[in-house]
Amino acid sequence: MIFELNKPEATAQALAILRDPSYFQWYVIPLLVIVMFIYFTEMGKKNWKGIAGGMMLYGIHWFVEIVNALIQHWSGHALWTVPTGTAYLILVGVGIELSLMFSIAGLATTRLLPEDKTEKVLGVNVRIFYGVFNAALASIIEIFLVTTPAFVWVYPWWGALTVFLFVYIPFFLGATYAYYWKAKTQKIVLSSIWGLNIILLAIFIPLGFI
Repeated sequence: MIFELNKPEATAQALAILRDPSYFQWYVIPLLVIVMFIYFTEMGKKNWKGIAGGMMLYGIHWFVEIVNALIQHWSGHALWTVPTGTAYLILVGVGIELSLMFSIAGLATTRLLPEDKTEKVLGVNVRIFYGVFNAALASIIEIFLVTTPAFVWVYPWWGALTVFLFVYIPFFLGATYAYYWKAKTQKIVLSSIWGLNIILLAIFIPLGFI
């Protein structure tokens, strides 16, 4: 059937553990400290461009996860869910481990970038090449994740290609382009996306929408 869902029961399973502290595991604390150490180290090096890339990807990540959670509220099912395997489910489609990973993914991507934004790799501008390359790599990893019980693509039309185009391309192109923006542009864009995320969370979490 064209409207048949993949593991629709995963939605109820995810909602049952949503922000439930009883699933907490201590390994989350060292993961958080590792992320803090990485960013504090980059601050000490005054690598503001790399930090901007990291915060750009992470900001887009939060926006996408908020949209996914709102889709669940309004349609009954999110595009993807995390029904099990996390120490803390922040939103219906992301556990704390994945979120911490994405907090440094953009920063890691900027390590591949040269100082000259006009350089090319295989004839393609470095921003586009490394943005698309890492988006493709993340999509391949997600193909593996959906073979496990911990991650579910709910709709049959939502898969590796749509994730690549609508999630990971914005993630990684956002990081590679933000790296080269002027400081003023970085501040304006980052404050805008993070401000929007905070407003959406402040509105929709108390309402029980996400």
